[in-house]
Amino acid sequence: MEEASIAPTLDKDYFNNVYCGMDDWVYEMRREIQEIVPGVYLGPFSACRQVEYLKEKGITHITCFVDLDEAKLFRTETMATYFNYQQLLVSDSNLQNLIQYFPSTSEYIRNVLANRGKVVVCCNGGMSRSPTFVIAYVMETFNIDASQAYHFVQSKRLCINPNDGFKSQLKEYEPIYKARQSNTAVSMNENHSGQQINRRRRRSVPDDDTNSSYQSQESKRLSRFEDQNPQQNANAGYISMLL
Repeated sequence: MEEASIAPTLDKDYFNNVYCGMDDWVYEMRREIQEIVPGVYLGPFSACRQVEYLKEKGITHITCFVDLDEAKLFRTETMATYFNYQQLLVSDSNLQNLIQYFPSTSEYIRNVLANRGKVVVCCNGGMSRSPTFVIAYVMETFNIDASQAYHFVQSKRLCINPNDGFKSQLKEYEPIYKARQSNTAVSMNENHSGQQINRRRRRSVPDDDTNSSYQSQESKRLSRFEDQNPQQNANAGYISMLL
């Protein structure tokens, strides 16, 4: 069994320098799973039936995208016994909205890796739906554009071919995820600035116990002064009445 994975730390140069030529790919490989980034595999549903092989790879989770008909036909009991199995209903249609699922799926993958797990992302053929989600994950996690992420994933699994609707949604998602990351960064900076201001205020303003102690000491000092100078106090009051 291979060692558990942790969340990969890859820079942009890593994605710029990948290459997979036709000579490196054979037809039979489309029936297998390929590791896209450390701990994240992509392939067809049929490959996930090879339980012992997946266990040797250290796979802990399977995320499968199926339509209603596939959900009725595919037998998943064995997978669910040996792995953390997650199934999402999406169809391989140009009209299918995938953008709404991109953030949660990417977050799920990151959580698997953060807990030193490995995940297979699959669909029926491993060529349209599941590659689209892996491309979105790579794009958002490593802050690269849709075209760069697409070609990177294709360099690892040459047979991917998302439908035109999915390709368009990947392009649409690029400014969405970048805007969300920008807003998150601004929010974090504002919270940090607010915490610094609060700390400065706490240092500059005496607390209630200090104020109470100071007022008590001042009251005692005035009381002693009045007891020691009763005649002076009376004269002061008489002069005040005359004025």
